[in-house]
Formats: sequence, C-alpha cells, structure tokens
Amino acid sequence: MITLPKVELKHPKPQPHNFFIWGETMSGKSYFASFFPNPLVLNTDGNSEQGQAPAIQIRNIRDERGNLIQNSIEQVVEIITALQNQQNLPEDKRFKTIIIDVIDDITVMFEQAICLSHHVNSIGEIPYGGGYGMLQSVFQQFVMDLKALPLDVIFISREVSNVDMKTGEITYKPSLKDKYYNIVNGNCDLVIRTSREGYGQNISYFRDIKAVRTKYSPKDITNKKILKLLSSCQGMFSKEDLKNMEDK
Repeated sequence: MITLPKVELKHPKPQPHNFFIWGETMSGKSYFASFFPNPLVLNTDGNSEQGQAPAIQIRNIRDERGNLIQNSIEQVVEIITALQNQQNLPEDKRFKTIIIDVIDDITVMFEQAICLSHHVNSIGEIPYGGGYGMLQSVFQQFVMDLKALPLDVIFISREVSNVDMKTGEITYKPSLKDKYYNIVNGNCDLVIRTSREGYGQNISYFRDIKAVRTKYSPKDITNKKILKLLSSCQGMFSKEDLKNMEDK
C-alpha cells in the first residue's frame, strides 16, 4: 500500500540536469558538451571517432534482403536500461552524462525503424495515421526515459536560418521540428545556443543562454566542473554572482 508524503513546505534546490544545445555547424556544440562529467555520446552523424568521449553509433542496420536486423528504437532502449543499472560499478567507472548528438537524426532513425518494421516506404502509408502516432509516442518515451536517469542529459541540435523577405532580417532557430522541440524543451532546464565569429585560426566561439527553467545561482551548481562550463555561457549568472565567484 502506498504511503503518502508528509504535508510540509519543501525547499527545492534548483540545479540544471537537462540541457538543449543548438547552433550552426562547427560552432562548438559537441566540444562543449564533451567536457561534462563522464560523458557517453549517442552519435548519429558518424563523427564519433573525432570526439574525445566514448560513443555509441545509433543506426538501423538491414541485411542483404533489406530486413531490419538492428532497430534504433530497440538499441536506445537497451542503452538506457544499461545506464539504469550502473549501481554495481565503481563511482569513477559510471557514466554521469549522456549526450544525444544529434537529436534531429534520432527522429529520422525512429521513423525509418517504424517504416522498415511495417514494410512501408513512408510513415504515412501506415493506416489511420498510426505511424505518426507511433513515432510521437516512441520519441516522447525516449525523452522521458532519459530524463528519469540519474545523469545529466544533453540534447544537441543543428541550426537553421530564416530570412524575412520584407525586412531582410535573419532569424535563427534549432533545426529540430517544432513538434519534437516542444517535447524536448519541455523536459529541459537550460537552452544554450553556440555561435562563432571570424575565420581560420582567428575564430572566436560564443555560448548564450536562450531559456532557463528558473533563475540559477552559482551556489546551486554543486559540481564545480559543470559550474565552470556554465559560467562560460553569456546570461547564465548575474554580473554580481560572477563577481562574487571571481572574488572567491
């Protein structure tokens, strides 16, 4: 029988654990994420060998007849299950951060896995909109399962630009489709955009906080490594907080 909690005032400890990082190609998204504690990368774009963190390539694999022999949906479920069962490992052998690089491709792979499993060429061929509902459900479960892990979670997305034909103004946004971005963003604590300026050896890299779940203070971040990383992001802390950190 369930035991209800006591009726009492709780004092929450705000600390970000789920991050959404987006930016243009080669603006330092993966590089920045790789410095989080003990990271594991779920890689989709084939550049895992160029990174310094351990990585697993997420992909659908077919045999010579075109039948699915590795399903990306089942693959990520197995990975999440393995991460849930790290308790028996020494502390320094446990992964503490999982990086999805990039989340845009995960939606494509999940869609492809559903199509191959149902032997159709497009998800719209599955009757009564069942394919779209299946993809939405699988993706949402994936995000929720990641959030439930006792790890920091980082979703990485590319960037797209839009030009206003009347004013010529250029706006930038994540390339992840809105319906999926809303699911991910609703489960994240911080949204960070990376950018770069300059050319060749004179490039400068920038990180800007675009959205926060709550106002964070340096004292809220118990991991000093994460505190240092987030302190490099414009808009993360107030000028007063940053000055106090420098004084200390």
